[in-house]
Amino acid sequence: MAHIIAEPCIGTKDAACVEVCPVDCIHPGKGEGDYAGATQLFIDPDTCIDCGLCVDECPVHAIYPQEDLPGEWKQYIQINADFFKNRK
Repeated sequence: MAHIIAEPCIGTKDAACVEVCPVDCIHPGKGEGDYAGATQLFIDPDTCIDCGLCVDECPVHAIYPQEDLPGEWKQYIQINADFFKNRK
């Protein structure tokens, strides 16, 4: 199971989570071309190793293990996956 970035990230895009990720699965980072146009950050479900380091780094508490994602944000599972599908 991957971690999911949900609604609290929208408009915030704090990159502290990007810096602690050991497998570089959170995008777009501040140096990436699509950072400015993105409304939030996303976790690649195919790359995430489920380490959880990003969870405590998020200042707006937007990152959850998929199984703990609040019901009102379940659509972010697909939103995160679609971001990477469209990016590749």
